[in-house]
Amino acid sequence: MSSALLSYVGWTFLPNLVTGWVQGFYYGIVIRAGDPKPQPGSPRYQKHRKRIHVAVIIAYLLYTIYEADYGIRQDGDFYQDLGLPLDVDDKKIKARFRRLAAIYHPDKMTTADAHQDAEAYFLRLKNAQDTLSDPIKRFAYERFGPDILRWQHVSSIGDYLSVGLQSLVPLYGGSVAVMIMLNFVGYLQWGRYWRYLIFSCVAALEAYTLTRPYPPPILARILNPLLTALTSHPPLLPFQLLILAHKATLTFFIALGQLSPLFTHSASRHNGPSSAVDEQQLVRLEQLAQTNEVETARLLALEMTPFVGDEGVQNDLRGRVKEWLVQNTIRADPEVRDAMGRAIQKRRAGAPAGARSRTHD
Repeated sequence: MSSALLSYVGWTFLPNLVTGWVQGFYYGIVIRAGDPKPQPGSPRYQKHRKRIHVAVIIAYLLYTIYEADYGIRQDGDFYQDLGLPLDVDDKKIKARFRRLAAIYHPDKMTTADAHQDAEAYFLRLKNAQDTLSDPIKRFAYERFGPDILRWQHVSSIGDYLSVGLQSLVPLYGGSVAVMIMLNFVGYLQWGRYWRYLIFSCVAALEAYTLTRPYPPPILARILNPLLTALTSHPPLLPFQLLILAHKATLTFFIALGQLSPLFTHSASRHNGPSSAVDEQQLVRLEQLAQTNEVETARLLALEMTPFVGDEGVQNDLRGRVKEWLVQNTIRADPEVRDAMGRAIQKRRAGAPAGARSRTHD
């Protein structure tokens, strides 16, 4: 419980801390010594930080799921305690218990410490044998775990289901109430669809697992065969699958909360108030350009007033203005000058030697 709590607390500071370390390490590898690094706040720096932050969040999400699975393996289950497969029958359960009891019975221990440890282990073996030998208790154990040993006044499958489902009401009811309240006040807007979808899928999986006589197909036909064929991981029981589903769902919701600022800020920069500000600035620039154009035409007409009626002077003035525009505006443009230089070089390269020298002279 303490390790799980620490992993959840780690979400508050570890992703940002690790992102800073990884980004600095990344720049130390890909940027040569002496070359400038992207400065904090620059677009390139923010792009790199966003990508690294997403990768760190995904990695921490996978780690917390692995940590939950590791805790389940450490706790073990009654089948592992007896060293039996999940489809074992009652006779093999009792025979296996008698063999282990003959080895680990507390009366066979010589020291006090060994006697105490053997007594605790023998009690666990006894609970495993009593639970798995009873079909009703075995059904309840595979779906609700060792908590059923503390339940009282239960004797049928219906009793176990009633007590187990009642214990889940605060979990699901509280989760729904929290999500609705946070959405109502404006939080958790980004990824809301995925939250409700995954929450509904987990609820449906749990309802199916608890009420069916056999494990869900995703566990019996996919997960357990893959685990036993590809790894040394023991097969999962239904209640262990549900524990992993609960912890993975909670961790996924936390990861969505960490990712939300990264994507909502990007969307706001493209579709938010800045777009409206840019639109207003374009409108003002257009109005200013139109005003300047009208003012320029008025000033030009005022300057041309002394030459009204004199076509020769007006034509001469237009020619001089045109020549001035060509010399000082068009030819002064870097691209135009570069194109003219390439054309002159090409003409010189194709001319005879004497012509090139005369052209040069």
